[in-house]
Parts: sequence; C-alpha cells; structure tokens
Amino acid sequence: MSRVCTFAFAGVTALVVGSGAFAADLAAAYQPVATGGWYLRGYIGQSNQFVNSISHPSFATAPQFTFLDKGGFDSAPFYGAGVGYQWTSWLRTDVTGEYRGKAAFHALDRYFNAGYFTNDYTASKSEWVALVNAYIDLGTWWSITPYVGAGVGVAFNTIEHFRDTNVIAGGGGWADTGRQTSLAWALHAGAAYRVTSNLALDLSYRYLNVGNARSGTLVNLDPTVFSGNPLAPVTFHNIQSHDLMLGLRWMLQPEPMYSPSIIRKG
Repeated sequence: MSRVCTFAFAGVTALVVGSGAFAADLAAAYQPVATGGWYLRGYIGQSNQFVNSISHPSFATAPQFTFLDKGGFDSAPFYGAGVGYQWTSWLRTDVTGEYRGKAAFHALDRYFNAGYFTNDYTASKSEWVALVNAYIDLGTWWSITPYVGAGVGVAFNTIEHFRDTNVIAGGGGWADTGRQTSLAWALHAGAAYRVTSNLALDLSYRYLNVGNARSGTLVNLDPTVFSGNPLAPVTFHNIQSHDLMLGLRWMLQPEPMYSPSIIRKG
C-alpha cells in the first residue's frame, strides 16, 4: 500500500472513530424525560409594552390633528402562577394566571385652531391575564430542556388616571377608571434546567397580546365645552408586550435524574 493510501486510510479511520465518539457523547448526554405527571409553577417577569394607537371621537373633529408621539407604555413587573400536566416526553400543558403591574402611558398630539396647540396624554395601565398554554419540549441535554409554545386566554385590562393636558391653552380633560375584557394570546420560547428530580428553573421569552383597553368617560375640564362625544372613552388599540420571565416548576411526581456524561478529551 502506498504512503498516500496509508494516510488516506488513517484519515478515514480517524474520522469514523471521532464521529462515533462524538455521537456516543451526545447520546450519553441526552436525558429522556418520564411521561405523565402534574406540576406547579410560579414566575416573575418584566414587560416591554407598546400599543398600536389610541382613539376618541373628538380626534376626528380637531382641525389639522396629528399625533407627534402615538404613545407607549413604560416597562412594568408582573408575577403569576399555574398548574400543568406533562402528557408525553415532548408535550405538556398548563393554565396560568398573572397580575401585570401598573405601566405609565405617555402620548403627544398637535392640532390647529388659530394657532398650533398640543395635548399631552398620561395614564396608567394594569391587567389580570389568564392563559391556557401548550408547550413542545425539544429534548433534554445536560439537564437542559429547550421548548416552544403558545397560549390563548383572556385579559382584564384597566386604564386609570387618564389625563389630557393642554399646556398652551391652559385646558385639557380627564377620565375615570375604565375596564375592558379582551382576548389574550401568547407565543413562548425558553429553556428549563433540572435542578433536582422535582424542581426545574425556567428562563423564557414571551410575546403577549392583551387586545384593547379603554378609559372611563373623557370629560373636558371646562364644562361649557362640548368636544366631539363627551360620553366616549379613550380606546387603546392592540396592546402588546415582549416579556422576559424567570420561574420555577415543581413536579408533584418526581422524574428520574440522569447524570451528564463526561466529555472525552483528545
């Protein structure tokens, strides 16, 4: 056998052996998950919220009206809990309920009435959200299980302390607390780390849509002014949030723990 053939044969042999060793390591690192079992979960998180637009009938009657800033919400904390069931090694579902803390709202518009004027809008928003979620676990390696999921449910949205301040004209308005129930839905992506046979630490991202919300009746500070429809609330359209969540999942029926493999060297 020539020297070239000898080198080629040695190279192929090393490649096959190396690939087999890597596959063996990966297979040893994979940890099957026991099927079946109830679990409890709790979590905290921080929101990054935004809204498509706000509207009121009087906006349409204002001459040369435009939003300079269509408005947005500050970040706010939230916390929740739930109960779920692991149906198979890859499918689980749960029901969650959470309270989302008050987030401040700010917006700015401009209109023309023998000169340009502005309205500065402020408010605060909070909500209770209940979701039914389903997740697909993508396998477990070295005690880490990545997953994706989706959820649907209901949001009970509250708008408080709505204020409309016109600094230039020295006017404005206000609205009482308003509440609205809306369809809510979510998309999930995350990973869970098995700390013990019962306990998993969960870090995840969630896109959450809580639908619309509205204030109470908008009233002008000057009772002699009839602006559009004074009985209408201000509506917040299509409120959404990018959420970062950290949680714990407690399995009521312990699953077996598997020790991660020792990675070969050389």
